[in-house]
Amino acid sequence: MSHIQPITELTEEEAMFKEMVEEFAREQIAPHVHEMDEKGEFSPDLIRQFFELGIMGIEIPEEYGGTGASFFMSILAVEALAKIDASAAIYVDVQNTLVNNAILRWGNETIKKKYLPQLAQEKLGAYALSEAESGSDAFSLKTRAEDKGDHYVLNGRKLWITNGAEAEIYLIFANINPELGYKGITAFIVERDFEGFSVGKKENKLGIRASSTTELILDDCIVPKENVLGEVGKGYKVAIETLNEGRIGIGAQMIGIMEGAIEAASRYAHERVQFGKPIVQFQAIQFQIAEAATLLEASRTLVYNAARLKDAGKVFLKEAAMAKWFSSVNAEKVTSRMLEIFGAYGYTKEYPIEKFYRDAKIGQIYEGTSNMQLQTIAKYLLFQK
Repeated sequence: MSHIQPITELTEEEAMFKEMVEEFAREQIAPHVHEMDEKGEFSPDLIRQFFELGIMGIEIPEEYGGTGASFFMSILAVEALAKIDASAAIYVDVQNTLVNNAILRWGNETIKKKYLPQLAQEKLGAYALSEAESGSDAFSLKTRAEDKGDHYVLNGRKLWITNGAEAEIYLIFANINPELGYKGITAFIVERDFEGFSVGKKENKLGIRASSTTELILDDCIVPKENVLGEVGKGYKVAIETLNEGRIGIGAQMIGIMEGAIEAASRYAHERVQFGKPIVQFQAIQFQIAEAATLLEASRTLVYNAARLKDAGKVFLKEAAMAKWFSSVNAEKVTSRMLEIFGAYGYTKEYPIEKFYRDAKIGQIYEGTSNMQLQTIAKYLLFQK
């Protein structure tokens, strides 16, 4: 009988890479997690180390200064980081699955040569689609782009922009002709020092607190014509197809969070003594951990499957939505159950489990809410011809 390789089985190269990233996270990030979470600030030195480690340009070809690896490798890096700190994972996730991915797919050679080396080696990127009245209804955005001949002038405000405080290169969506509806939406690459661009309010969040989430302000922002990403009026396509890949990254964050929570609870269950013995010897505790581990493995299978389909060049829309929905719903459930194993201690900041719980919630909200994922799955299953 021939060997059937499980979806979650890693090649030697993949396993070594994942182990390398997790080791880095344990040694360099873990000592600072609590302080960064309390302050709501991520260490600039750690971001610099991400570039030195080569995990900010994983899919970027070597000719542009990147690693030249697969999308799946990006997913492994995000998972390994989220096991230690979800905020750290987000910086790497947005850079690879949204910003780099969009430029790799939609950028012309001039754009690739200009921006990919910067994104691979030194500059953080951000993806700016959401607005005050444009969340799940992404294409109702109000940001406008006016053609001025040799440049565009952008006006509007973006909200909930991940990496907004530290980024230097922004992928911003604006409408050049509101009368055309979503067919007027265009993607622009905006640099932090462009005239008329500024970073606004930074949000004070429940979880992933060290990851910056900000407002972006475009006040007669001047953007050169050559900084249009893809075709004019085809920004909706850039947005949709990039987010499909980004959702797999969110799934990777969620399985990393689950893994970290289960590991922490399992360790504590061996240490905590009640009724004269470690609580890990009680069947109720064993069953909770067993169920959590099963939900983690099922989530990992969906996430890995979607990532491998993407790398194989196959359709993965439904699989990405399933991976994000299932992993994010279960991340909240698993972290809650694992927190309960700690009893009252789990509700304090003395142990890391409460942070896993807080960090998990965002998975059901950003890059498409759970309801939007279910809608995507339903449309594909019921109306796809």
